[in-house]
Amino acid sequence: MTARFDAIGLVVSDMAASVAFYRRLGFAFPEGAESLPHAEAGLPGGLRLMLDTGETVRSFRPGWQPPADGGRTSLALRCDGPEEVDALYGELVGAGCRGELKPWDAFWGQRYAVVLDPDGNGVDLFAPLAAAGE
Repeated sequence: MTARFDAIGLVVSDMAASVAFYRRLGFAFPEGAESLPHAEAGLPGGLRLMLDTGETVRSFRPGWQPPADGGRTSLALRCDGPEEVDALYGELVGAGCRGELKPWDAFWGQRYAVVLDPDGNGVDLFAPLAAAGE
């Protein structure tokens, strides 16, 4: 398997304030990002910093609530294909890791799943879904 570290995701309570803060630190969020529910800035080496509002997260995880003690971050690992998302999720859960979101075909075009690390931090597993006709 070749899952690769691809992105850092943060759930933010105020997108405009968060985009402004990270822009001050040199992150290149596109114009208009402050009014979007999801924004991304490229990082050196091809990584991305992704910001999502709580409402965005609840759109696919309806019961999600921000942790009372912080910890709004997640790591995202890109897999080689949708079947690898399923296999890696199954392997991790089978080894005793907590699965938070079973693999599913997300509306944004990815096979997507979430497992939790030993401290309860989210680790997102994803792969692009095949384009129509492939």
